[in-house]
Amino acid sequence: MARQKAFEYVHPARQVHSLDDTPASQGIPYQEVELITSDGLALSAWYTPPQNGVVVLVAHAHNGARPTNMHNLFARHGYGVISWDFRAHGESEGEVCSLGYYEVLDVEAALDFALSQPEVNRVAAWGGSMGGATVIMAAARRPEIEAVVADSAFAALEEELILMIRLKWIRPLIQFFAERETGVDINDVRPVDIIGGISPRPVFIIHGRSDEMVPVNTGRRLYDAAGEPRVLWLEEGVGHLAMIEVFPEEYEDRIIEFLDSALLLPEE
Repeated sequence: MARQKAFEYVHPARQVHSLDDTPASQGIPYQEVELITSDGLALSAWYTPPQNGVVVLVAHAHNGARPTNMHNLFARHGYGVISWDFRAHGESEGEVCSLGYYEVLDVEAALDFALSQPEVNRVAAWGGSMGGATVIMAAARRPEIEAVVADSAFAALEEELILMIRLKWIRPLIQFFAERETGVDINDVRPVDIIGGISPRPVFIIHGRSDEMVPVNTGRRLYDAAGEPRVLWLEEGVGHLAMIEVFPEEYEDRIIEFLDSALLLPEE
């Protein structure tokens, strides 16, 4: 039982987009591109060039795939977008998901691709859940990511294990098998410990107070650990990654206002 549960986490079922679920279905031009990570994996990605010189890296959640809705959201406002399938997800290579540790290399591959494009001047990142945790960790070590939006990100991977596995006796076994499979110590995936290193670049933390996948105090903890400038958006009655569903117009307005202010508007 413990081995099987660990296997499900580190070998997530692959989600693949249908032919009519692409940016083109909403009139957004894009290119199919391949990102190569520093450890040699090929990641399947979409790239839409920017109209304003800024690209947003879009990092999806565990057990998901590149989110068409987020790709289109940013592109509608003139931002360039790179959205990709994380390793061991979707159409990308890789057999093991480390829930954030090695996925930082995937974010860096997207970042390096963006920086190599002549039309790109600046780079931001949006991430959801595992993607949010991963872009926090990537931005803490790569200053080229100049602004971060993290939606429903976890603060520490060990806390996810505690929340998701209610039976205390089985947690050490699941942790053992997961760590053996990935080669990663669960205690090494702690965005809350390094988010402060992103400052003075701005961070926008989004979290619903009815999140069933991440401890509900996580958004506040990440915000408190971040340096200035920082923005926090919490809402009662909102579940995991559901802010965009409950408040679709406000979600879009807030994120675009944050990015415009951070990367496009002249400083006063």
